[in-house]
Amino acid sequence: MEAYFKENKVRLYFGDAIKILNQLPDESIDLIFADPPYHLSNDGFTCHAGKRVSVNKGKWDKSQGIDSDLEFHYSWIEACNRVLKPNGSLWISGTYHSIYVCGYALQKQGWHIINDICWYKPNAAPNLSCRMFTASHETLLWVKKDKKAKHTFNYEAMKFGDFPDDIIKKPEKQMRSIWAIGTPKNGEKKYGKHPTQKPESLLDRIIIASSNEGDIILDPFCGSATTGISALRHHRKFMGIDSEKEYLDNLAIPRLSEVLDQNTSNVEVLQVGENNAHYDILP
Repeated sequence: MEAYFKENKVRLYFGDAIKILNQLPDESIDLIFADPPYHLSNDGFTCHAGKRVSVNKGKWDKSQGIDSDLEFHYSWIEACNRVLKPNGSLWISGTYHSIYVCGYALQKQGWHIINDICWYKPNAAPNLSCRMFTASHETLLWVKKDKKAKHTFNYEAMKFGDFPDDIIKKPEKQMRSIWAIGTPKNGEKKYGKHPTQKPESLLDRIIIASSNEGDIILDPFCGSATTGISALRHHRKFMGIDSEKEYLDNLAIPRLSEVLDQNTSNVEVLQVGENNAHYDILP
């Protein structure tokens, strides 16, 4: 299977995440960030830019029932376990619609939870029904395959780094498990809007914290490729998968191409697998 988009340090694949993950070599990926479907497209409504809008995002985000949703999350997490290196780690983002199901699957499979992060959104949209608290956070689970695994954590970068927009992070103090990061800035949507797009500053923090330069970063639900933007910016390599051709064509590829054009030093070919064999999908 050929890459849908192939460039220096980047591979994008179009198709079902689980099927493509199952074709990757064992223990070939350093870090995985996954933003799987939250399965909250239920014909309800929410607020965007001060207007009432539908929460429906597409067929890919509709729940098929708790048993089917669990089977889906269990399967892609299991596939990630196989491709992740022994000392690699996995991040999963979600809301209450999905994160507890993912947590259950992780525990059933024997993963070790390093942290759960509360991503607090200071500029979250208001709640229009006025019948519940305003949803202002998402949860991030950071896990590794085995409790004894020596996962990457760049402690000093988190303690002494510059995070001027985070009202919770105190200079030269340990990074806590509550992060105040706003939703994507306008400049991050110049090619259009993905309905679940993550802010670049969130992925910057994750990638700096839990990977090293030259590492291969995988996003099995890459959408607009924010993970790839951050990976390239911080001198990592990126592999993304998405089942929606529209998002790859109109968002992911233009955004990644722009970063690659800005940094002509990205000449190292992305390689994974035994003996660093060239990968399109390998053998």
